[in-house]
Amino acid sequence: MNENDDPEAKTVAAADGAVADGAAAGGAGAGDALIAPAPGPTRRLFWSALGVALGLLVVDQSTKWWAVDALADSKSIPVFGDFIRFWLVYNPGAAFSMGTGVTWIFTVFAGIAVVAIAWYAWRVRSTPWSYALGLLLGGATSHFGDRLFREPAFGRGHVVDFIDYSGFFVGNVADIGIFAGAVSIVVLSFRGIEATQVPVPAEAGSDPAETGSDGKSRD
Repeated sequence: MNENDDPEAKTVAAADGAVADGAAAGGAGAGDALIAPAPGPTRRLFWSALGVALGLLVVDQSTKWWAVDALADSKSIPVFGDFIRFWLVYNPGAAFSMGTGVTWIFTVFAGIAVVAIAWYAWRVRSTPWSYALGLLLGGATSHFGDRLFREPAFGRGHVVDFIDYSGFFVGNVADIGIFAGAVSIVVLSFRGIEATQVPVPAEAGSDPAETGSDGKSRD
């Protein structure tokens, strides 16, 4: 029988040709042709960050609306004695009410922060980083919404603060989320977990016991 008429021979020849083409194109062994490229930023991680941000945004705005209604007329509600209490404050400036006369500047900065965090969250390739950035994004977005839509005017709104920490600082749930996100980023950085780190595939035929997670030989 003619070799060209043998289906099995054709299959083997086609497989050999594919391996040969992969080796010629990459200048590596045949096994390297089967290694998939490292994954890029995934929409799953981006949607995870947005989910965390949305959750924080809803909780923060809900508690602010509650505070505006329940803490009117300078009403105070003790939570942990004198250490933490609920007390309504409208903050036209930044932390510790700094910059009260230039509220519009903080509106611009909040908008820039929202865009920058969202852009970086799109590029992230680490699940812990996506959660941390989600906290930052949710807090920044909620503050930006206050600046845009709350009184006294569009773009010059005052942020609603109601969690009083012994008179030292009055904040809100968004501030807690931003703080938690910032601390998480510091911890991840110290642990060497990079936001956009690309996994390095192991070389074909290598022994996992002889190579580390970075693909380098233990010898």
